[in-house]
Amino acid sequence: MEEIVTGFTIKDTDEDRAVVLLVDDNEDILDFISDDLEEKYRVLQARNGKEAFAILQSEIVQLIVSDVMMPEMDGFEFCAKVKSTMEFSHIPVILLTAKNSLQSKIEGLELGADAYVEKPFSPEFLQVQISSLLKNRNKIKEYFSNSPLLHLKSMAYSKADELFLEKLQDTINQNISNQDLDVEHLAEKMNMSRPTLYRKIKSISNLSPNELINLARLKKAAELLNEGLLKIYEISELVGYSSQSHFGRNFAKQFGLSPTDYLNSRVAEKKKG
Repeated sequence: MEEIVTGFTIKDTDEDRAVVLLVDDNEDILDFISDDLEEKYRVLQARNGKEAFAILQSEIVQLIVSDVMMPEMDGFEFCAKVKSTMEFSHIPVILLTAKNSLQSKIEGLELGADAYVEKPFSPEFLQVQISSLLKNRNKIKEYFSNSPLLHLKSMAYSKADELFLEKLQDTINQNISNQDLDVEHLAEKMNMSRPTLYRKIKSISNLSPNELINLARLKKAAELLNEGLLKIYEISELVGYSSQSHFGRNFAKQFGLSPTDYLNSRVAEKKKG
C-alpha cells in the first residue's frame, strides 16, 4: 500500500491561485475585467458560451463571470448548461448584464446563477462578489476536511452535486478495506473517465481523488470509533490500513487527536448527554 498523505488543508498560494473564467463577446470588457482580476486570480477568456464550455472540459475552473447577451450561446443558456452538467454544476456563476429588469434577474437566478451584476459596474463590486463566493466555498471545504463525522455531501452546492457526492461516498465505502483503492478503481466504479473524475473532485474539494479516498478512510474510522463496537486495530484494518501505528499517525495528523483520545472524547460526550 502506498504511503498515505494526510493532514489536508485548503491554502491559497501564488502557484495555486483560483482560476476565473471570463465570458464576453466584447474584447474591451474582457481585457478591462482581466486587468483588474489578474493580480489575485488566474484568468481565462472566452467569447461566448460555446467557447467557454469547451474550456471547462480541459481546465479546472473555480468561478465563472459571464455576460448574458452573446452570439452562438448566450449567458442564460451557458449558465443552464453548466448547472445541469454533473462535472461542472458546483462552479459558481456570476452573470453580467446591461438589462436591469427584474424578470431578467429572476431568469438568471432560476437557471442557477449564484450572483447577478448589472453593467455598468465598479471593478471593486465585482471583486467583492468573486471573493465572497470563493471564501464561502473554501470555508465549507476546510470544515469538511477537519470534521471527522461530516459526510461528503456537505460540500454539495446543488442537487446534482449532492447525488454525485453520495454515489462517490457509497463507492468508496463499499471498497474501503481495499488497500489498493485508487483513482483508477474509483473512476471505473463511478463509470467516469479518470480526467473527468479528477477535475470534479479537485474542483469540489480542493483534494486529489487519492487524497479524498484517504480522507474518507479516516472519516469512516471516526464513524466506527464513535459507534464503539470495534477495537482500534480492527477499525484500522477495516478501513484499508495494513499498520495500526500508521493509521494512528495519520488520524492524529488529520483530526488533531489520536484514535484512542478521539474514542475517549466521544465516550465522555455521550456520558454527558
